[in-house]
Amino acid sequence: MDTIDIKIIAELQRDGRISNADLADRVGLSPSPCLRRVRLLEERGIISGYRATLDRARAGFGLTVFVEISVLRHSRENAGEV
Repeated sequence: MDTIDIKIIAELQRDGRISNADLADRVGLSPSPCLRRVRLLEERGIISGYRATLDRARAGFGLTVFVEISVLRHSRENAGEV
């Protein structure tokens, strides 16, 4: 990896949906060599995928909570007390 590859990775981390033309412009390459570099980074596993980051509240996902409780007696009679 050289400084151009590092710039490509940084730009893709900032915006994984950037067009190849815009990416090439930002890193100082023409589109064809830029695309070759991106594909090589993908083939080598350096870029392992592209993901969407969700705003959980806006997507309607509330707070997720895991609760653990301990009881002294496990019986039907005591179940209502918990």
